[in-house]
Amino acid sequence: MSDLTAQVLETKNGFHVDGYEKISYDFTFLDGVFNPSNPQLANCYERWGRVLAVTDLNIWNMYGEQMEEYFKHHGLELKVHKTKIGEKAKTIPTFLSIVDSMTEFGIYRKEPVLVVGGGLVTDVAGFACAAYRRNTNFIRVPTTVIGLIDASVSIKVAVNYGNYKNRLGAYHAPMHTFLDFTFLRTLPKAQIRNGFAELIKISTCSHLDTFNLLDKYCEQLIDTGFGRTDGAPTEVRDAADKINREGIYEMLRLETPNLHEIGLDRVIAYGHTWSPMHELVPETPLRHGHAISIDMAYSATLANMRGLISDAEHKRILNLFSRAGLSMDHHQFDEEILDKGTAAILKTRDGKLRAAVPNPIGQCTFLNDCTAEEMNAALRKHKEIMKSYPRNGEGLEAFVDASDTGYTENNKTEVEALEEAAEKAGDLNDTMDGVAQVNGGVVKNGIPNGVKTHNTNGIKNGISNGLTNGINGFTNGVKA
Repeated sequence: MSDLTAQVLETKNGFHVDGYEKISYDFTFLDGVFNPSNPQLANCYERWGRVLAVTDLNIWNMYGEQMEEYFKHHGLELKVHKTKIGEKAKTIPTFLSIVDSMTEFGIYRKEPVLVVGGGLVTDVAGFACAAYRRNTNFIRVPTTVIGLIDASVSIKVAVNYGNYKNRLGAYHAPMHTFLDFTFLRTLPKAQIRNGFAELIKISTCSHLDTFNLLDKYCEQLIDTGFGRTDGAPTEVRDAADKINREGIYEMLRLETPNLHEIGLDRVIAYGHTWSPMHELVPETPLRHGHAISIDMAYSATLANMRGLISDAEHKRILNLFSRAGLSMDHHQFDEEILDKGTAAILKTRDGKLRAAVPNPIGQCTFLNDCTAEEMNAALRKHKEIMKSYPRNGEGLEAFVDASDTGYTENNKTEVEALEEAAEKAGDLNDTMDGVAQVNGGVVKNGIPNGVKTHNTNGIKNGISNGLTNGINGFTNGVKA
């Protein structure tokens, strides 16, 4: 939520306005958010006597009955907007379908929408709330590792548009975020691994104690859903709780002074200098966690060459990525891709590279003076090092599948053609965080010369109007 304080002063030729916006929102760790014995979420809706929930269809299929019983127990009427949101469906039609549900529900100005799902769901629904009457409240219940650890911290909300990720959006804080890590019990291991990369990101450059815990419990954390699966050792769960709390706190500590990203030297941008290109280049795009892991691993090699981290620290970082099954290299990562990624990020970061690198583990330095020769030499060294790792440094389950693109119901594809289309979902990875890809500094229609692209807006030619009509009667979001 936010409140605005302002004053108006008369000047010789008119008026001068000073406005200051106070942003205030809360986080609550609560395993079993939909357990009837936990009234915290229901209390947020007691005034209204009802709830409009926006949730991913997969989440509804798994937890819908529990959600219904929870709100029934607390005497609250529940209306649900179920949507299929992947990168291919993170679009204006999806956004508008949520807006239509808000209108049909008759949402009041200060009444909060409940948003339950991963980072994609909270992005689109959050943007709908930001746009609806210019400022409608919402409450987040993230359900994935990336949603819990990374997306929950930010107040950024957005949809993709054209060939660009997150091109249309806003800065809109939720009233409250409930962090329930029991959702990880049902999250596929590939997605847990995908989110694990975000914890490596923040710990490598800002929190040594968390890095040490990730290093100690790596495989067990991934195998047990951060200690939430049945039979998980208490020691692992305790470590996971400490990692999650400290990781989120560190992200908040770093980001809250810069919620609107006015400052461009951002510690949490470690791994986000060249990763947009890594997500774009493969015909089947890399998952975000794997793309940033390649960037982080290469950046660690660059830092090692500069003497910012020792050989032992360098090896320790690389070994952690390898043990987690995260990518450290890709066979299409070459000097040309490195050059294109550098040219693109310079535009986003106002002409400076601002590459965050560890110096040493647990601390961060920003590099602005890297020459092409130095970066290419680091890449050659990195490639040589990767030969000693399994799969030459390539990760496990590194590429997006239909579960990442919004066309899967609990890992079962509805239409074979859609799965084939999802494998070619590279079009929406042309840009990460609004960064256009360039070829020698020239962009044509947001697409670099020589880079293969595909149609956007929900596989435009294959599926009617970006899934506006959708599958089996879905309008990119089912109202129930």
